[in-house]
Amino acid sequence: MARQKKTIITCAVTGAIHTPTMSDALPYSYDDIARQAIDAAEAGASILHLHARNPENGSPSVDPNDFAPFLPRIKQATDAVVNLSTGGSLTLSIQDRINPAKTFSPEMCSMNMGSMNFSFHPLANRYGDDDWKFDWEKDYVANSDQNIFRNTFRDIREAAETLAPHDIKFEHECYDVGHLYNLKFCMDIGLFKAPIFIQFIFGILGGIGPEVDNLIFMKRTADRLFGDDYRWSVLGAGGAQMSLATTASQMDGNIRVGLEDSLFISRGELAESNAQQVSKIRRIVEDLGSQVASPDEAREILDLKGGDRVAF
Repeated sequence: MARQKKTIITCAVTGAIHTPTMSDALPYSYDDIARQAIDAAEAGASILHLHARNPENGSPSVDPNDFAPFLPRIKQATDAVVNLSTGGSLTLSIQDRINPAKTFSPEMCSMNMGSMNFSFHPLANRYGDDDWKFDWEKDYVANSDQNIFRNTFRDIREAAETLAPHDIKFEHECYDVGHLYNLKFCMDIGLFKAPIFIQFIFGILGGIGPEVDNLIFMKRTADRLFGDDYRWSVLGAGGAQMSLATTASQMDGNIRVGLEDSLFISRGELAESNAQQVSKIRRIVEDLGSQVASPDEAREILDLKGGDRVAF
């Protein structure tokens, strides 16, 4: 594919995996999500990938009422592209999961490209019974080994067709090579149009591992399947975050950081905020000779509809 001149940084601000016990920096109140998102944009993130949380106890939420208090604040304070999750729960239906995107019509939303085991239960072993801040956290983490994250072809079609009138660009999240073939099939039957945006995801238990060889394999497969019809980004979970992002930036790819994907700023040191992670990867990218894309440059690269056409 053609060389891309600037690197898009996405920041995934809170997610649905980590819990409040794991880091005091993880935002879950409306104010904290808004503030950290705005700070991340000011630090250099041109796309903000957003989940909602119950503001009382930090549990993941797909209720549009939990998005409404912070989305307008972010839009008023920054020109960053808003990308809403459609994968905010491992147990709810696709209808529930796409409801925020259907309600607010953002410029982008995530789209998981296949069903998979999706587990983070080993994290529960790091905490004693009395360490958890909220009652829901331990069972939520420890029992994630029983989850199948459902994203069937019918689910994908329903999400694509329901959101098609909103002209939303999907961030196609691919956790393994088979998901790329799922995406190619969906393009062949007309569900998605080029240019598509693929997020290669490495290091989730149940998906492909966070080795550079796997990044090269995924990239070569996407090149073969999509040619010049796609743009791409890399998400490395946990300790792979900064190293894989750095590698991707040197391969003319885009990158994603944020407390959804890793709670750390370096080995053994918790990050103080999303903005700290964005600042670090921006510094690395620029020190290695690349430039970071502005929000409007990201809109041009990804062919987005524009911030004036969202419903918040």
